[in-house]
Amino acid sequence: MKVRHLLTLLDLTPGDLIGLLDRADRLKAQHRSGGSHRPLTGKTLGLLFEKASTRTRVSFEAAMNQLGGSGLTLSAADLQLKRGETVADTARVLSRYLDALVIRTFGHDHLEAWAAAATIPVVNGLTDLHHPCQVLGDLMTIRERFGALKGLKLAYIGDGNNVAHSLIEGAAKTGIEIHLACPKGYGPNPRIVEASRIVAKQTGAQIETMEEPRKAARDADILYTDVWVSMGQEKEAKSRLKKFKPYQINDKLLSVARPSAVVMHCLPAHRGMEITAEVLDGKQSIVWDQAGNRLHIQKAILEWLLIS
Repeated sequence: MKVRHLLTLLDLTPGDLIGLLDRADRLKAQHRSGGSHRPLTGKTLGLLFEKASTRTRVSFEAAMNQLGGSGLTLSAADLQLKRGETVADTARVLSRYLDALVIRTFGHDHLEAWAAAATIPVVNGLTDLHHPCQVLGDLMTIRERFGALKGLKLAYIGDGNNVAHSLIEGAAKTGIEIHLACPKGYGPNPRIVEASRIVAKQTGAQIETMEEPRKAARDADILYTDVWVSMGQEKEAKSRLKKFKPYQINDKLLSVARPSAVVMHCLPAHRGMEITAEVLDGKQSIVWDQAGNRLHIQKAILEWLLIS
């Protein structure tokens, strides 16, 4: 049987994506009611993280535990990878011990090498190019608030990074209108934009890129931002902070969105930089719901990969 992986949102059909959101909704309701659901008893999830993590690590470990399985955190520094064992050889060995593997790393090609050699499902816990699990949780949260996804306008303000890429793909799959405002030279990967526009033709989604934040935010239903300096970009911090200063989500920018608009941030947030504390903690923020829903979408992902 062909192994199912989740490396990008383009790996999912629109039906698969909506199915995951529907399942996550049911799992969340079940969790809130105190019901027990343990279909992954006896299964082990490996978590191999080469980047720091709070939400991805804890939500996947908790999800696996709540589904009856166990999570095993692995450090690349403690594996024989450090001494020169190849990714392919390590992936083949771990496939004999584990039932699935979540990898959080830098280059997306590195993740693809793991998936090519593994005989178990590999999940993208984050790469420099994509963050699909984050955006699945985001879409769940947006649908909770608005009741639907198709036809909403999402304005992404800031760096055209991995989160932006997955948001573009998620919007294309679900019919969301997404406008991205990024400084010149910091826009999303053109290949990802074009591939997503092909999908968007089938769903009615719109994907627009620009440099003006107010233009992107005007009449938006959702304002979304992320950090200006991602992991691995610390040497660029000084120049990035200067260029991104006009891209802050604050009360002034929020005022041009719809009165019913919500604010999202994948976290961690730098208050006073990409978003003000007043907006992050304000009544239009759904950031904490967004973070909480990572638990439930991870459970849906694990079920889809391991028992579907």
